Amino acid sequence: MSLTVVHNVTKIGSIDPHVLDRRQNEVFVHYIGTDKRMDEWVPADNVRACTPPRNAASPGCDANLPLRANGTGTRKRRRMESPTNVHDRDATQPPVLPTTASARRNFDKVNFGSWQIKTWYFSPYPLTDGEGEDVIGHGRTMDLFAGAVNRENPGGILWVCDRCFKYMADGTSWEVHMRKCTLKHPPGRKVYQRGAHTIWEVDGSKEKLYCQNLSLFGKLFIDIKTLFFDCDNFLFYIFTDADSQRDHVLGFFSKEKISYDDYNLACIVVLPPYQKKGYGMLLIEFSYELSRRTGRIGTPERPLSDLGLRSYLAYWVSTIIRFLRQLLSTLPPDLPPIKTVGHLPDLSHLRMEVDTMPHSPQKRAKRTKGWDGESAAPSSPEGGSASPAAHDILGTGAGPAAHLQRTYETVSAPDGSAAVHVVARCTLAELARATNLRVEDAAFALNECGLLVRRDGEGAAMTIAISREMVETVARERNVKRIYVAKTSYSVLS
Repeated sequence: MSLTVVHNVTKIGSIDPHVLDRRQNEVFVHYIGTDKRMDEWVPADNVRACTPPRNAASPGCDANLPLRANGTGTRKRRRMESPTNVHDRDATQPPVLPTTASARRNFDKVNFGSWQIKTWYFSPYPLTDGEGEDVIGHGRTMDLFAGAVNRENPGGILWVCDRCFKYMADGTSWEVHMRKCTLKHPPGRKVYQRGAHTIWEVDGSKEKLYCQNLSLFGKLFIDIKTLFFDCDNFLFYIFTDADSQRDHVLGFFSKEKISYDDYNLACIVVLPPYQKKGYGMLLIEFSYELSRRTGRIGTPERPLSDLGLRSYLAYWVSTIIRFLRQLLSTLPPDLPPIKTVGHLPDLSHLRMEVDTMPHSPQKRAKRTKGWDGESAAPSSPEGGSASPAAHDILGTGAGPAAHLQRTYETVSAPDGSAAVHVVARCTLAELARATNLRVEDAAFALNECGLLVRRDGEGAAMTIAISREMVETVARERNVKRIYVAKTSYSVLS
């Protein structure tokens, strides 16, 4: 039996790397237990072999306990596993190490407009040795993939136009192209706009070269993406931010034109300079809005990456928490005091809206960019009709939750006042249908946020109790925010 030699790196917070390649005075390492985007070149003097090897029994080198990059064990319950396509792995097996073809990045950085971005993964750009401005034609994916593996790129820098995504091997060709490129926005139709933020729908069969270049660029930041050049059956939704000159691409997602599994998203990318701004959540919500308009309940393609799973879990939890908040509320939170004389107030005419999340009032004037500070325009045929759930999510009409039964319990207090409590009973399928989520996605989100702890019974007769206090606790812990695509008057989809 051959043993895998594991090394140590003199670097705070990073241990147990696997050496994938070597060059003069440097080694390319993969940190066991971390994603491949963390792979990097490190000085050879900072790397030393672990003695004895990690898969040999010794104090401090436990073969049965894989270590994370920070040195902590992984015996804790893994809460970030995907709800589907999850397989148990024998803990005694050594960690799976990536091969050179799948792990070695062929570019260290990419110059994209005014940004120089560190790449995360390998992308099969078909660049030839000594290439200038011209690029070779797109051939078969496997041939291009095989030809690009282990190809050294001088300086490790790729040059990409931030308008048309054309790629070049040197800065001189890039500068010449940038002076000639006149593309102002993605070559498609506008399907969503709010302020300066716009989503463009681009057909992969009509704009083949643009979508192929976009897919190659996206592969630099997506590990599991396998689609590079066969874009005819896909639609690309590109999210941009406009200035006085043109639209700047912030991210995009793609989806199949016809999906027999009702997948509403194939891959999603938000460029690293624009991450952690809520743009990924907006794109996810928009993909579910597309599914809702077609009368289907969508879900993303599997498997999900670690960042993708984290984003979708945040969306599923936020959607369920917002619904439960409204379901367990007696009155809207922003309702002014109601005063009546001689009789109790009649509250039957009150209706809850979807976006009742408490938020602080705007303290600044209306802005011209983005969605913060923008006021919704009245709905119009061009703007699309609002979601049925937006008008009637609590069962006062024909919304998806119209069949849910809510019971109001009025309890008197010793001082003569009274408190009204709401009790709602529904099945998991009804909850999923009301929130436009798949049943398995809703169950996974409920379990991950800790709302399935109060159980009574077993099997099909199991009852789970969720209180308003539990919902508010999860909302604080998960930092649940307002929905971005709630007001469909911003959408210009026909």
